[in-house]
Amino acid sequence: MTSPLPYRQHCIFCKSSFHTYRNCPQAFRMKSVKLQNKNSKEEYFGEAPNVFVGQYGYPRVNVGFLNVEEYTEQDEPLKWSKENKQIPEIVDLRTQLVNSNFQQHIKSFSDRLSEMSQEIGMASKPADMEIKLSKKPKFSTTFNQGTQPHGPSVRLKHARITENVTVDSRVEKVVDDIDQKSAPALNKLYKKGFDEHFLRKLLSVGNLGIKTQRKLVPTRWSITAVDDTLGKELIKDVKDFSETDCEVYVGGYLGNEYVILFFDDLWSYELFEGYVPLLYKHGYEAWDTDYENYLGRTEYAKNTVGGYYAARLSILERLKTQKRQSAILALRFVTTEYSAPLGVWVVREAVRKAMQATPLSFADRDLMKTYVINYCKKRFGFDVSTTINKSRLLKNIKVQTRLNQFL
Repeated sequence: MTSPLPYRQHCIFCKSSFHTYRNCPQAFRMKSVKLQNKNSKEEYFGEAPNVFVGQYGYPRVNVGFLNVEEYTEQDEPLKWSKENKQIPEIVDLRTQLVNSNFQQHIKSFSDRLSEMSQEIGMASKPADMEIKLSKKPKFSTTFNQGTQPHGPSVRLKHARITENVTVDSRVEKVVDDIDQKSAPALNKLYKKGFDEHFLRKLLSVGNLGIKTQRKLVPTRWSITAVDDTLGKELIKDVKDFSETDCEVYVGGYLGNEYVILFFDDLWSYELFEGYVPLLYKHGYEAWDTDYENYLGRTEYAKNTVGGYYAARLSILERLKTQKRQSAILALRFVTTEYSAPLGVWVVREAVRKAMQATPLSFADRDLMKTYVINYCKKRFGFDVSTTINKSRLLKNIKVQTRLNQFL
């Protein structure tokens, strides 16, 4: 069978066989890199929208003020998604940010640089700063970060916040509460409308939790911690709702496509993730998967890692809005369009876009599964029936005894 998706592509710029020149982030970046290197400076006034906390060398880590001379939405993932920005433009924006960094122990907050990182973490908008680096930053077209990409990392010699940062009074109140644990603090702010991107920043720089327990949390870890914490609180809410009908949601963003099945049952969740060219070649063996039953997980989702918690959060947001609960089987198809690693926020936004689509409703579970098998065969060119048949979630739905069966 010939795959309906164009997997065998070729980029004349970077020689990749997984995308074309039109979708090449490095080609898009080339012109702007030349201009950035021409104008780069060791000393300048800039704006810092975020702080990057590394994980290498833990518990003594690198902390970096992500900054740029002129802020033009270099740190706005939710807005990028809303405006449907594409990978080359997002990469260009992100890699304009200079990571001006210094070393800090995760529990040391006594010096001025540490205080500044916490101020930036609380700020409602980018902080105005004076920056002095150890050398001129050198921008490039390459990037290889585990979270969102950013520009060059350069040691910081001096930094100063030049204007008072703007802090929401609700945030200030939570940060000042040194007797409150971080989980209820995160959930309190989330319910007041603060998004997970802001909350991650707040947690990462050690602004939340009981005073004696506050510490820096590496950026990569804090993203998953926030998604997991918010998700667990939402699960408590949706368990009080009645079950949904059988529904399928389809959608995605930036080459991350989701087919999500809502079964008319109590809460449980299973995620399958696969890179489409490998799925097309190896079938079921190419999937990564994790699962939780009604009682939840006791271990980290080591196969699908951060994507597991990010996708779960977006699905739970939908269930909370519907005032329903469901058993969720989510299939993630990573296509060759996803030509650069941008961070787990892409998963969260891709699932949100799927959740915003009009669902297809089915009279029963078998009809829904048949539809999904046919859809995936037509869309991606391979059979997912084996995957669905080996689902732990569906096996448990089939064998578990429900109280209402005795009524």
